[in-house]
Formats: sequence, C-alpha cells, structure tokens
Amino acid sequence: MSYKLILSAIIIVLLPMQAFCEQVMRHFDKGNEYFNKGDYDKAIVEYTKVINQKPDFIDAFYNRGLAYYKRGKYLDAISDFTKVINTDIKDAELYFHRGLAYLQNKDYDKAINDYNETIALNPNFADAYVNRGIAYARKEMLDRAIEDYNKAISLRPNDIHSYYSRGVAFFKKALEDFKRACDNGIAQACSDFKKYSEK
Repeated sequence: MSYKLILSAIIIVLLPMQAFCEQVMRHFDKGNEYFNKGDYDKAIVEYTKVINQKPDFIDAFYNRGLAYYKRGKYLDAISDFTKVINTDIKDAELYFHRGLAYLQNKDYDKAINDYNETIALNPNFADAYVNRGIAYARKEMLDRAIEDYNKAISLRPNDIHSYYSRGVAFFKKALEDFKRACDNGIAQACSDFKKYSEK
C-alpha cells in the first residue's frame, strides 16, 4: 500500500472522530453555560448527552454531580461523584462535594469519611472542618464538632459561620450540663435548663 493511500485512510478515519469530539465538547460547553446561568436541569441534560456519547468523560460526571447537588438530587450527585472517585482521582474538592451531598442526605458517617479524605488531601481546607463539625454536631458529638470549628477559625479567623456553629455547639453542651446538674438536684440548673431549652 502506498504512503498516500495510508494517509488517505487515516484522514478518513480521523475526520469523523474529530467531528464526534467537537459534538461532545459542544454539549459539554453548553452544559457549563447552563450551569453558570443557574439552569441546572438543562445543564444535567447536556452533561448526560456527553456521558451517553463518551462514558469515560470524567469532567461530565463531576459537573453533572454538581448540577444534581444544586437541584437537591443528592443521591444522583453522590453516584456521579463516586464514579469520578472510582477512577482513582485524588482531589480534595471532589471528596468535599460528595461529603456535602452525604451531609444533605443525612448520611453523617459517610460525610465525615469524605471530609476526613478532603482534609488528608488538603489540611488547610477550612470548609471541610466546618462541614465535618456540622456532621459531628448532628451526631451529638459536640466535642469533636467544637474541635473542628476551632480548626476552621484558626485557618480563617474572619469566618462568622464557624463562630456561629461553634456557639451553637457550646450552647448545646451548656444545656447538657444544665440537665445533668438538674438531674442531680440543683434547682437553679433545672430553672436554667427550662429557660434556655425553650428558646
């Protein structure tokens, strides 16, 4: 076979592949455009087209997971984030976002595990400490929650949300202490427990 014939055969094979790749990228870009406009349903449709045409396009799974999260479809988001994680990508943001979906889905242990992974990959990721603290607080593990809020505050001293979350955890601990003191016969503690727990 001549050199020109081989070159012609390669061009015949590559042209449709290039058109296919351009089509996939158009859907991906359109999905990003919809996502940035806040039209998450249309973004999901476009990312799904990409995935149907190119199932190994990891960025489409990640972005669709973010769009599912924005729509409150936490299990779908978890599924897409997990597909990306299963490709052995070690990215703190990825674990953080799956942790958010687990947290919203009230699966606190899995959220904590993902925040642990986030922090292992990026020990200065303040939001991971805050959100892990929230997961601990919802499990009534207030001391652990306070530790995480303290760490978040040390990383980002002007974050008022961390102070608020820590204040809520301290308040809950104070109520526990009032209750314990009340149960052991301190009348003022009973009064304070009743007064503050009704607010």
